[in-house]
Amino acid sequence: MNHYQILIIGGGTAGITVAAQLKIKDKSLSMAIIEPSEKHYYQPAWTLVGAGTYNFKDTERSEADYIPKGVDWIKDYATGIDPDSNSVTTKDSGKITYEYLVVAPGLVMMPELLPGLPEAMEKGIVCSNYTDPEYTWEELQKFKGGNAVFTQPTTPIKCGGAPQKIMYLAEEYFRRSGVRDKTNVIFATPGTVIFGVPDFANTLNQIIHDRNIIFKPFYAPVRIDPDKKEITFKYIKPKGDASKEVEGNTIRGELVGEDEIKIPFDFLHLAPPQGAPKFIRESIVSIQEGPNKGWVDVDKNTLQHLRFPNIFSLGDVAALPTAKTGAAIRKQAPVLVENLIKLIHTNHVGSAAYNGYSSCPLVTGYSKMVLAEFKYDNVRDSDPLISKFVDTTKEQYSMWLLKKYGLPFMYWNLMLKGKA
Repeated sequence: MNHYQILIIGGGTAGITVAAQLKIKDKSLSMAIIEPSEKHYYQPAWTLVGAGTYNFKDTERSEADYIPKGVDWIKDYATGIDPDSNSVTTKDSGKITYEYLVVAPGLVMMPELLPGLPEAMEKGIVCSNYTDPEYTWEELQKFKGGNAVFTQPTTPIKCGGAPQKIMYLAEEYFRRSGVRDKTNVIFATPGTVIFGVPDFANTLNQIIHDRNIIFKPFYAPVRIDPDKKEITFKYIKPKGDASKEVEGNTIRGELVGEDEIKIPFDFLHLAPPQGAPKFIRESIVSIQEGPNKGWVDVDKNTLQHLRFPNIFSLGDVAALPTAKTGAAIRKQAPVLVENLIKLIHTNHVGSAAYNGYSSCPLVTGYSKMVLAEFKYDNVRDSDPLISKFVDTTKEQYSMWLLKKYGLPFMYWNLMLKGKA
């Protein structure tokens, strides 16, 4: 049976970054990463791939090139965690024991949670930058007008702003391709507002108004009919009247029952429902009840598990009340590393605290971006170095350059190397 001082589940952004930073702090640490994938993807650029302005191949690298030197790569699937025996079971490599465990497998797509979605995806009726951004670009180019619907599920998702980013890019593309005047661009979301932080929401609301985008808050998708090309939403506004939503509407919405609205679509982009991997949901390391059920039960500041002190978690799988983004991981990783190192050396967790920082580079066009940065409780938290020179609440060409060139460079050359 293999044994390691530190075992990391997941070789994505979180797992690699933590491993690299730990090795920089202490080369003597015995470490392994459990990760089945041969390829590592820079997924934040998939929004740009879906709009035809970034090459998908440039988002892909070999996983082997980013496993830190001195860290064993267990090329396998984790299938279970037993905190009582300090062990992780795997699909093919047996049981692996640890002294300390970092849980960072990311999340998984769960299209089966939205009836009709698996069939719609199989038939190519819908597209999603989350699964195949190149197909999104193919469909955008074929679009000739009608209802272009962009939506997201009621589950947590990685990069909560991504469903609206592709909507802004698509709207501009429709103008460029000459079909905008015969197109309804519809953004339907279960959310109550376009964005949770007021400073950024003000800018986005103005963009929506100026570009004649139809914004539908309180719209929770409940099913898709791939044959009729219709999507049905439940109107979840408290004390809201769904019948008023379809009065004189130009998008051909139809009331179904008391609170459901059926909308035909000619183009549909969505984020599939998402959740923690099955082995996490079924493990006692996850929260067992309540709204955060299934996500790893960690302290929101120290990132230490609330019930098992030798376990830490970060990234998309952790039950943290902030957006699931790579930018969040960049701030979480050094906190986790400092606290874990302190625990190893003193038997007491360190005092480093994560404040909930996350960032959503909101691409609003082919040369414009709003850099939305925030922390816990939707409080704006802009980087002082950037905000000193640029108003990040406004659309900026400089932020577009950051998104397209600066952030990918930083990711591959600094973050995954443990240097940023």
